[in-house]
Amino acid sequence: QLLDRIKHIREVTGKPVGFKFVLGDGAWLEELFTAICDRPLEDAPDFLTIDSADGGTGAAPQPLIDFMGMPIWESLPLLVDARNNAGLRDRIRIVAGGKMINPGDVAWALTVGADFVVSGRGFLFSLGCIQALQCNQNTCPTGITTHNKRLQRGLDVKDKAERVAKYQKRVVKEVCMISQSCGLNEPHELNRQHARILTANGISVRLDDYYARWSRGELASVDPRTAGLSTNHASFPIQS
Repeated sequence: QLLDRIKHIREVTGKPVGFKFVLGDGAWLEELFTAICDRPLEDAPDFLTIDSADGGTGAAPQPLIDFMGMPIWESLPLLVDARNNAGLRDRIRIVAGGKMINPGDVAWALTVGADFVVSGRGFLFSLGCIQALQCNQNTCPTGITTHNKRLQRGLDVKDKAERVAKYQKRVVKEVCMISQSCGLNEPHELNRQHARILTANGISVRLDDYYARWSRGELASVDPRTAGLSTNHASFPIQS
């Protein structure tokens, strides 16, 4: 039904069509790509946007915020590898979301295999979001998510527009800086050979080696909180 709906929307709009999800179990990806490969290639979604368990909105129910879904560090490589193994790399683009706030987060996502990166929270912060968790109550104290005219006065459009533009330009500049420090021309040339990850035993390994061992189950006992699959523990050394 999902693929039928994607095909229908594409025929009606004439635009690229995809869908967004938070992954709960990697086994679902095999079912998805098997179904895609059983149909004509033109029926495939044009893009898949993957979010993180810790992404989302302050308007979400608290149990979903706290307990549902896989974090992006775990789900993104699963999605990238599943797509590539299905031979759909040139047909389906992968968009990574989920607290992609800092240049290091963006560089990590591109390194793992995302084609694009999107950010909601980063731009909310640049607007002045304080994470009051009142997005759906019409009482946002910063004036961002409210129709209350009095509260809306707290958002100076001219000032915030400059802040948003500066944030975007700074992130792009620093992601380019990271890729250039790896000896590359642009961020899209980043791959898993350009980053290292600090594992639980304190030894760093290259991302491509890490994910190969992880997919074989050799790292099943590693606590993800100490394995550090985040940009806080990733480095991008210049490749010789």
